[in-house]
Amino acid sequence: MGDKLDDVQIGAGKFSERSPLGTSAQVEKDYQEPAAAPLFDKSELTSWSFWRAGIAEFIATFLFLYITVGTVLGQSRLGGCNGVGIQGIAWAFGGMIFVLVYCTAGISGGHINPAVTFGLFLARKVSLPRALLYIICQCLGAIAGAGVVKGFQKSPYEEFGGGANTVAHGYTKGSGLGAEIVGTFVLVYTVFSATDAKRNARDSHVPVLAPLPIGFAVFLVHLATIPITGTGINPARSLGAAIIYNRSHAWSDHWIFWVGPFLGAALAAAYHLLVIRAVPFKKRT
Repeated sequence: MGDKLDDVQIGAGKFSERSPLGTSAQVEKDYQEPAAAPLFDKSELTSWSFWRAGIAEFIATFLFLYITVGTVLGQSRLGGCNGVGIQGIAWAFGGMIFVLVYCTAGISGGHINPAVTFGLFLARKVSLPRALLYIICQCLGAIAGAGVVKGFQKSPYEEFGGGANTVAHGYTKGSGLGAEIVGTFVLVYTVFSATDAKRNARDSHVPVLAPLPIGFAVFLVHLATIPITGTGINPARSLGAAIIYNRSHAWSDHWIFWVGPFLGAALAAAYHLLVIRAVPFKKRT
């Protein structure tokens, strides 16, 4: 019994209960905090790893759109009990994110989403050139992925909306915007938590597979917001489908699928840095 009490006391006292804010947060750490990425590093532009990461983001987003938009069209075409249903669509999105983050995390970080890239840029996890390269490659990959789906299924693509995101009938634009903000917040918050250096250090005895919670977050957000907006939370996904489908109603609400995800990502970055991690506001002198 005494040994168990000692274990409890050691475990309870290992870390401080209170997380200080501001300059008082600058105390000894039992983990290594990655250095902030430079805003601009021109040496990146001549590095093969920089361009290889962009290619990885292009291919990953291409595959993401091919599988997910194809699944959406299959459900629309079959419908009812013959299709995969909302749950199947959500699993397609979440499952592909899990697979693709797992495959590309070691090369590019596995963003596959301009909102994720934007949030990590605000947190100084990636430089400005890398963020811009990723967003461009993600958008191009999404366009190519949606284009291949249309090439393989031209008639269903035109008939069933091409997987383009729109605010559903009966919902306001404000509702759609709010759903995109909250949904992206959940995703980007999960990305920060799953890749946190502090967690990796303190929970090193527990095998944590970062792509799994990220993919599961995408799955859950889709369950909640497919009926409202079809679930964007990824501006590249929304852009690729809208460009290839190219109908007026696909463009009328398109701004929501950029503004919402970018706001959600910014809020998640701020919450993670200022509340969860309590980053110091200024250097202690």
